[in-house]
Amino acid sequence: MAYSKRTVMLMALGVAIVGGLGFVSFRPDPVPVDIAVVTRGPLEITINADGKTQVKDLYEVAAPIAGTALRSPVEVGDPVVKDETVVAIVQPASSGLLDARMRLQAEAALQEALAARHVAQADLRQAQETESFARSQFERTQQLVARSVASITRLEDDTQRLAAAEAAVEAAQARIEMADGVVERARASLLDPQETDRQGEMCCVELTAPADGVILSVEAMSQRPVTIGSPLVSIGDPDDLELVADILSNDAVRLGPGSLAYVDRWGGDQTLEARLDRIDPKARTKVSALGIEEQRVDAYFTLTSPPEARTNLGDGFSVFLRIVEWRAEDAVQVPLSAVFRDGTGWAVFVEVDGVAEKRGVSLGRRNGQMTEVLDGLRVGEHVVTHPSDTIATGVALVQRSAL
Repeated sequence: MAYSKRTVMLMALGVAIVGGLGFVSFRPDPVPVDIAVVTRGPLEITINADGKTQVKDLYEVAAPIAGTALRSPVEVGDPVVKDETVVAIVQPASSGLLDARMRLQAEAALQEALAARHVAQADLRQAQETESFARSQFERTQQLVARSVASITRLEDDTQRLAAAEAAVEAAQARIEMADGVVERARASLLDPQETDRQGEMCCVELTAPADGVILSVEAMSQRPVTIGSPLVSIGDPDDLELVADILSNDAVRLGPGSLAYVDRWGGDQTLEARLDRIDPKARTKVSALGIEEQRVDAYFTLTSPPEARTNLGDGFSVFLRIVEWRAEDAVQVPLSAVFRDGTGWAVFVEVDGVAEKRGVSLGRRNGQMTEVLDGLRVGEHVVTHPSDTIATGVALVQRSAL
């Protein structure tokens, strides 16, 4: 049976349509993926740490004597001038009240001191009589020696006796002075605190600011008793701040003086900058929130951002630091989520004309988001981030954002 040319063409068209529909029906769907571009630019490796601010030069004023700190003449935030502004007033402690037993003991001590002074006075009179007799004997012997009646030896003996008598008089006078002191001390122990105040023996010690600055804290505004060394106020310059961060010791050994740090989460809109000043030479053991013992050390940073960029940042404020451990100005880099282990090396999936291509790469330094690519990729190529198990070489890809 012969077919017409028209019929043959229609049959061929039908076969083509059926074949195309079958190809489309059985062809696998493209896998939706997230695509990132290989870029070139600065790359930094940072150590993150929580920290706080503190005044660089802090001055603590303490009580030099035991007594009563009067109501504070200054408040927090008051400016002070070195050696001029009075920041605290301390009144020396007064004697306590005597109970009946202590008063009887003090009165007995006074009577004993008075009796000792009477004995000393009697000893002085006796010494004076002895000295007067020794002097007359010495003068008489001098006259006899001048007439050659007495010997030189006798004169020497009388001279020695006179010197001993004069020394005894001086000793007796010193004992009277000592007794007078004991009497005065015994009488002072019987004085009541009110009598001491009336005699004007109580004075106040005024403490001035040791440096220019601002009052940062006042231990107590109201009057209170204090002991020697009790803190009263602290003074510092809130514009001269430093940062202290608690970091792991194995992170600290990778940092050097002058390392750059970015300061975030301090409350302002912009990121501040600081420079590493020093690291404590001794670490300490600290238990983490997970119960793990860690060796930690304090690192100190100097803020380099101008004061007007950190308005209202004060002493003891919380901050978050990103300390730069390593930095490359011109590094080829991709997101860390794009690379995966391939045997003993690393690999990525590159999107080429909508199809996945597996490619081995050589990596350098990395941070929490990006990794440096030393070999295997060119700037501008597209790589798949977070590749799933459904992706392999030759698999069709479609960007998720295009769906």
